[in-house]
Amino acid sequence: MKPTLVILAAGMASRYGSMKQIQSFGPAGETIMDYSIYDAILAGFGKVVFIIREEFADQFKAIFEPKLKGRIETDYVYQNLLDHTEEFAVPSDRVKPWGTAHAVLCCKGKVNEPFTVINADDYYGRDAFVKAYAFLTQKCNESTYALIGYELQKTLSENGSVSRGVCTSDNEQNLTNISERTKIYRKDEGVVYEDETGIHQVALNSLVSMNFFCFAPGFINFCEKLFPTFLTEKGNQLKSEFFIPFVANEFINSGKGVLKVIPTSSKWFGVTYKEDAEGVQSSINILVEKGVYPNSLWN
Repeated sequence: MKPTLVILAAGMASRYGSMKQIQSFGPAGETIMDYSIYDAILAGFGKVVFIIREEFADQFKAIFEPKLKGRIETDYVYQNLLDHTEEFAVPSDRVKPWGTAHAVLCCKGKVNEPFTVINADDYYGRDAFVKAYAFLTQKCNESTYALIGYELQKTLSENGSVSRGVCTSDNEQNLTNISERTKIYRKDEGVVYEDETGIHQVALNSLVSMNFFCFAPGFINFCEKLFPTFLTEKGNQLKSEFFIPFVANEFINSGKGVLKVIPTSSKWFGVTYKEDAEGVQSSINILVEKGVYPNSLWN
């Protein structure tokens, strides 16, 4: 069974100010997602599942169905605020859904094979998809998951702070922890992060999670198991989020298995702020000029 590519595209893009997931960056109007799907098809993936807001469904389908038809199977998952909340009383003034692990939980019943999950607005590079496919088809099982690790210094924005999951691993490349740092930025010659205790240095070559994970389908059930506890503890906080790294840490700490950290040589780039868009477009143009991608991906 071929693995599936799951794309997280339900974010409200509050910092960016528009629906950045479908913004055109390539020479023929390609989105960042197009390049991820193109690389995934070349690597051998058999299906792509878009996790989106239901109100954007028609817009998404009009963009992606014509060009992907006959190339890869497509499906859609809608992430809604009330999904899987059961008896929990959701605060009436909460608007945004519950984060990335909740998005994966919304795939229950739709994704029943090994899968990779990525962000819609991040460019990951072909090497990352080749390595993910190899892992998913050769090593992935319900006690062995993985993430693709990027060098921190290659993932920063010049236009503001970013959130990154900083990874630590043992000698066998098994993840020991993901520390979610929600405010990382360049300072002087180095990189720092801020939290409630102050400003701290972080190594330039630290491997970070860019939300490129490789899971067996049982991970979805594990998200389902942990979500009620999250709601009980943090559900009344208007901006709390049920993150994939949190669930991954719980998986490791519970002794259920390991999560491998697979380094990639790919350069990451993405759109966190409007000002990042010009750099993303320039980076894609360079890849096209080098022949990594054709001028028009789908023609």
